[in-house]
Amino acid sequence: MSGGHGHVDSSNKKIALLVAILAALLAVSEMGGKSSQTNGLSSHIDASNLWSFFQSKTIRQTTLRTAAEEVEATFKDSPDTVPPALKAQAERWRQTAQRYDTEPDTNEGRKELAARAKLKEAHRDRSMAAYHMFEYGSACFQLAIVLAGAAALTAVVWLTFLSAGLGVLGLGFTVLAFVAPTLIHL
Repeated sequence: MSGGHGHVDSSNKKIALLVAILAALLAVSEMGGKSSQTNGLSSHIDASNLWSFFQSKTIRQTTLRTAAEEVEATFKDSPDTVPPALKAQAERWRQTAQRYDTEPDTNEGRKELAARAKLKEAHRDRSMAAYHMFEYGSACFQLAIVLAGAAALTAVVWLTFLSAGLGVLGLGFTVLAFVAPTLIHL
């Protein structure tokens, strides 16, 4: 206010408008960041679960192969032949172990689980890259708001320009987070 007559300097109105725009953009950036972080964590959990399932299939596969090999080793140097029922069981174990490697019908073989886990990891990495871009954007907006406030209080023009520049930089990070979060690595 100037002169105590209720008149607001027009440069302060412009700065107030700048602050309002920066605050709105900050809200968008914060919302996008939180969403990306949540998606990244969810994908990380999904990938971890898929890799655990992959490990359990590997353990079961190894156990069945070992059992089948033990049957062969037991009768390898023996004059006795492998009993037909035991030989049939060992063959079933081998078939089941082979099936654990790839099960396209259920999408739960080791190969399919590994592919699904890698997709979840890629989604996680993209989401976390977006989260970081949103965070950089938010930091720029916050600093821009502080500088705009300082410019309004001190009437130092270059603070307004610096505030606007940081706002543009924040907008750049925010747009990048939405469209190409892995484009640059900071």
